[in-house]
Amino acid sequence: MKKKFTLTSKILLGLLLGFIFGLVLKSLPSSYIKDIVIIGGVFKVLGSGFTSAIKMMVVPLVFVSLVCGSSSMGDVKQLGRIGSKTMVFYLSTTALAIITALFLASVLKPGVGLDMSAVVSGEVAIGESKSIVDIILGIIPSNPIASFANGDMLQIIFFALLTGVAMSSIGKKAEPVRKIFESANDICMKMVGIIMLAAPIGVFALVAETFSTVGKDAILVLVKYLAVVLLGLAIHVIFVYGGLFKIFTRQKIKPFLKKFTRVAAITFSTSSSNASVPASMEILEELGVGKTTRSFTIPMGATINMDGTAIMQGVAALFIAQIYGIDLEMNQMITIVLTATLASIGTAGVPGVGMIMLSMVLTSVNLPLEGIGLIMGVERIVDMFRTTVNVMGDNICTLIVAKSENDFDEKMFYGEILEKKLA
Repeated sequence: MKKKFTLTSKILLGLLLGFIFGLVLKSLPSSYIKDIVIIGGVFKVLGSGFTSAIKMMVVPLVFVSLVCGSSSMGDVKQLGRIGSKTMVFYLSTTALAIITALFLASVLKPGVGLDMSAVVSGEVAIGESKSIVDIILGIIPSNPIASFANGDMLQIIFFALLTGVAMSSIGKKAEPVRKIFESANDICMKMVGIIMLAAPIGVFALVAETFSTVGKDAILVLVKYLAVVLLGLAIHVIFVYGGLFKIFTRQKIKPFLKKFTRVAAITFSTSSSNASVPASMEILEELGVGKTTRSFTIPMGATINMDGTAIMQGVAALFIAQIYGIDLEMNQMITIVLTATLASIGTAGVPGVGMIMLSMVLTSVNLPLEGIGLIMGVERIVDMFRTTVNVMGDNICTLIVAKSENDFDEKMFYGEILEKKLA
């Protein structure tokens, strides 16, 4: 029986063929067929059509998923301290993750050295500079319908969270509406899946257009982008997760890391936070975490905690700005931090959604979506690592909260090590 190509394999094949085809076109002399028919015609339609389809899903997916995520947070009120501690950990580490990413991308400048301004369709306008006060006030929509029409992501996120919290607070009365949103969320996810079937063709066209215009220079910056993302993930794991674990649990991290390899095997193979939930629950039970804590923090983390994804979004946003020669001001940086942090609530823990969420971040500061086509070639590699970081954060948070709530058995945590010493 022949093995079928996975979507990832098809995307990588599209990247490779686009790279080869683009370089071949680059070497050919300028002509009507090359410039107008192929690059300005076929590539334009396929590439821009794909990015438009992605952009089409940003607003409905973000709104519906955030309403679903925030409406299911009734347990936060019921569990009190555990809920508040978990929320503070997840949102603060996500904000810290994207700040780290923006800092690394600003200093290391992975996109510098490649000029793709000739590839972008239309004029890019960042908009006038706003003060921090105006940015904060601008989160609250005066007309939600206008916010949807204009694609104002922070206002859409605010309205979605308010809707979800209101639904959660009235309980059973909102159940019919909640079911509608859950069905709508499933429909949106299916639509994303359908659009992603065209990803190999879209990536081929976008990459071929890029390399036929700028040539081999795009390879180096793509490698630099990947390196900066992986560096950001490593820093976050070592200093943020490692530091918080040591400070708040006062335990050695080796027993946790030894158990976590089982979870990491799942996240690397599936790139899905949701798929790792049963394994996370199992290893945390073995590590001495009580059921009260782990049954709350792990499912919530699969929905809310997206530190690895936030790092990717931060680096990707500045990378795309740099390759198009766009200088982001401080207010745009703040907007990226707020958008990525708030959007982490309700983000589906399944592979492929990261590109939609990145589209949302880019839209919030008016960066060209065409840049997504270039980084999709290494997206699967990044997805494996960032999903593992996301899930590691869920587990670290659970251990910290369990320790603070005295819902933690230290003897079970060191169980295997103690048995070996006694033997």
